[in-house]
Amino acid sequence: MTQPVLSLDQPIDLVLLGDVERLCREAGRAILAVTQGGDLETQYKSDNSPVTAADMAAHHLLVAGLAELTPELPVLSEESDKDEIAARHEWPLFWLVDPLDGTREFVSGSGEYTVNVALIKGHRSVLGVVDAPVLGVTWSGLEGVGAFREDEAGRVAIQVSPAADVLRVVASKSHLDERTAGLIERLAPVEDISCGSSLKFCRIAEGNADLYPRYAPTSEWDTAAAQAVLEAAGGQVFEAESLLTHHPKTLSYNARPTLLNPFFIACGAADGRWRKVLEG
Repeated sequence: MTQPVLSLDQPIDLVLLGDVERLCREAGRAILAVTQGGDLETQYKSDNSPVTAADMAAHHLLVAGLAELTPELPVLSEESDKDEIAARHEWPLFWLVDPLDGTREFVSGSGEYTVNVALIKGHRSVLGVVDAPVLGVTWSGLEGVGAFREDEAGRVAIQVSPAADVLRVVASKSHLDERTAGLIERLAPVEDISCGSSLKFCRIAEGNADLYPRYAPTSEWDTAAAQAVLEAAGGQVFEAESLLTHHPKTLSYNARPTLLNPFFIACGAADGRWRKVLEG
C-alpha cells in the first residue's frame, strides 16, 4: 500500500481511492469468514443497536489498514471508544468508518449489508467506498473525479439518471416510517424499491433509483461514504427540513454536537417532480 501524506489543501488522487477500495474488500472478506465460522452471536450496545464479531473483525482491520495508508490521519469508527468520539471536533481531516452497515440485515441472513469508509474534509465527505461483500460489488466516489461500480464483470463509471415522471423511490426495509410512507403516497405514481444499508444511495448513484427520503434516525457513519459516491455521480443529499425553506442545505459532517444526522432526502435530480410535491 502507498502512504500519501494528506492535508486540507492537497488534492486526493485515484491511487488512494483504489487503496481504500482494496481495504474495504478485505474487510468484507473478514466478515464473510466470521459468517462461515458460525460466530454470529449478537450483543447490544447502550443504544440497543446490535454488534457482532463480524463488526469487530472489520473494525480492527479497517482501523489498522487506514493507519498504514495515512498514519497522519485519525480514524473514527462506529466501534470507536468515547474518547475518540469526543475528540472528533478537533479533526479537520479524518476517516469515518462503518465496519458493517446493516447489522440487522446481516444478523437476519440478508446479504444487503456493506462496509463503508469515507474521508471527511472540513464538513464534507469527499471520498467514499461502499463494499457489499455478499453481492460482490464495490461502489466508490471521489469529489471532482467521479463515481464507479466494480464487480466481477469489471469497473465502470456511474452517474445518476435524469428526472423521471415515474419516480423510483428507494426506502429502508427495516425503518419505513409513517412520514416516509406519506411522502411516497403523495409522489404517486412511483416504483417502490426496497433495499438495506447504504445500498439505497448506491442504487441512485448508478441510475437505478431516483429518490431516498429518510425521516428516521441515522448516524454520520451510516451515510458519509455513500453520500460521497452519490455526489460524485451527480446526485445530492439535502437536509430534509431545509428543503421547506429558501436555503436548502447539503447534509454535512462533524458540524453538530451529536453524531446523529438530521432527516435527509437523497436524490439523483435535485429539480425533479418530487421537489414540487415536497414543497407544495
